[in-house]
Amino acid sequence: QVQLAESGGGSVQAGGSLTLSCVNSEYIPKTYCMAWFRQAPGMQREGVAAIYTGSSGTEYSSDSVKGRFTISHDKAKNTVYLQMTSLKIEDAGMYYCAADRFWKTCADIQTNGRISSADFGYWGQGTQVTVSS
Repeated sequence: QVQLAESGGGSVQAGGSLTLSCVNSEYIPKTYCMAWFRQAPGMQREGVAAIYTGSSGTEYSSDSVKGRFTISHDKAKNTVYLQMTSLKIEDAGMYYCAADRFWKTCADIQTNGRISSADFGYWGQGTQVTVSS
């Protein structure tokens, strides 16, 4: 049973950094397409980064965060991270970790350049990120 738990959110000034963590507490870890989404009040959920835990070199970042956010995976800890630097006011929101069992989801993200929440069946509860000026 996949259970995702995010942590690491908090309040930071613009230009600062935060690292979010997403732990998958599945007893026997499998490989997943993992993604980070964010949602600001009144806005649609936006996919910002994705990675396939079964192989390296599969990281993807959306244009809105490219060069500032880095997604990574620690296989031993069954944890996916989102390192966020040079944070902007518009980066604030609730950040969610999501998982999908199929590697093709991540392959399609690489091909199409878009992370869709409809493709992910497992979700964490979210962690809040606040960015102040």
